[in-house]
Amino acid sequence: MTVKKENTEETVRSHYSVSGLTENILSGLRKEGKDLDSITTADLSVVDEFHIAGHEATQFLISRMRFKHTDHVLDIGSGIGGTARTIAVSAGCRVSGIDLTPDYVETAKALSQLTRLDQQVSFKVANALQLPFEDEMFDAAVTLHVAMNIKDRDSLYREIYRVLKPGARLGIYDVMKKSDDPLDFPVPWAENDQSSFLATPEQMHNYLQNAGFDNIETEDRSEFARDYFNRRIAAASGNRSALGPHLIMGDSARLKFKNMQSNLNAGRISPVLMIAERKAD
Repeated sequence: MTVKKENTEETVRSHYSVSGLTENILSGLRKEGKDLDSITTADLSVVDEFHIAGHEATQFLISRMRFKHTDHVLDIGSGIGGTARTIAVSAGCRVSGIDLTPDYVETAKALSQLTRLDQQVSFKVANALQLPFEDEMFDAAVTLHVAMNIKDRDSLYREIYRVLKPGARLGIYDVMKKSDDPLDFPVPWAENDQSSFLATPEQMHNYLQNAGFDNIETEDRSEFARDYFNRRIAAASGNRSALGPHLIMGDSARLKFKNMQSNLNAGRISPVLMIAERKAD
């Protein structure tokens, strides 16, 4: 991820870093009565897919990507591996993930071993602007709730374009800017505006086009997100589950989600799905 200032990359890495994350998740699984010898991706979905609408949003993206079981998919900003594992299970693909945060990559590897998917998914620490892969290596790529921390979008999408095969699809699910009104902070991706770089859907279209992508499809998922938040609030009880986003976002998780919901309801932001294709030769 890139930056407003030279030290913003470290600011972003620090924002997401969680000491002891793997053990915290294993402890949460035990408290939920799960057998660690038979953990599935479904057991982890409440904690390992922490973009808006979580597993539901991932499955919707998968339905639009038309993966083949022979595909090698790149997950950019793979977090603790939930999206990669869901793609592997749902579509049978091989998935490689990269993330800026070492704590996330360590946990992604551990949870993939726990779910017996470590032969199908792999993860490494890397910067999205300097992908450690050869040209035209991947059949598809996805990125979910990642670019909000990246200022240099032109470089990001040119780099993704470089590693995709001709005709490959890129699936993007990101929080995008809908107005110039200031956001309520903190939010899940940033403590303040110093490491938050939202773009509008129109700007995103231009970034993708400039990088060489075409056949760009855009879908605003605001109503889907509002319904998800309303269902989560209605289902919430007084006792916090042993598993959940709080293991990743800490004690401020509730405030961050509240602010994200208020920003959404005020029309300042929207989760948007975009599908684009690398031009065929």
